[in-house]
Amino acid sequence: MPKILIVDDDPHIRELVRIYLQRDGFDIVECEDGVQALSVLDSDKIDLVVLDVMMPHLDGWALCRKIRESSQFPVLMLTAKGETSQKIKGLHLGADDYMVKPFEPLELVARVKALLRRYRIATEQTVRVGELVLDRKTYQAFVAGKELFLPPKEFELLFKLASYPGRTLTREQLIEDIWGFDYEGDERTVDVHIKRLRDKFPEGSCSFKIRTIRGLGYRLEVKE
Repeated sequence: MPKILIVDDDPHIRELVRIYLQRDGFDIVECEDGVQALSVLDSDKIDLVVLDVMMPHLDGWALCRKIRESSQFPVLMLTAKGETSQKIKGLHLGADDYMVKPFEPLELVARVKALLRRYRIATEQTVRVGELVLDRKTYQAFVAGKELFLPPKEFELLFKLASYPGRTLTREQLIEDIWGFDYEGDERTVDVHIKRLRDKFPEGSCSFKIRTIRGLGYRLEVKE
């Protein structure tokens, strides 16, 4: 499982975050300030940092800046400051997400998972949904290890939906992302490609289904 570094000078916050992340199987490393964190980052392979802003010795702003000098893994910042200017500062320094204390632990876990998923997709260009594997670098699709040919637009459409399982993507979003802003056709193009994908991945024999959300668009749902 991914290794998460928690950096916060408040031991109670570190404990809270650690307990909830460990429940989901994450490997946890804790530091109480930015100086300790730099030492850990030099010696351990870290996949994501949960980072407090206000800390002694080296604060979260400075640590985030140093992280971005050499690494691109996700950084989730925690702070008691909720002003928009503080959020913008963190994002400009390279933070990927921002939560204000007090926060809901389950929401933090969900955001950590989402950040890790997006980072993996961005770096590996690979999406996995059950037995389906999509490799965007080669435009190859595999089902249970066997390659299945998909035309480029069908591949892009399935890759997009599989990158956001459980999330509804509108027809307008799909048209813009896959066919481009200057596409002059109509939204029925999406419907045609969805039908072709459903024919190739029948609901009864694969680990996911593409659900129509009436009046909006489509959502890929992974079967339990």
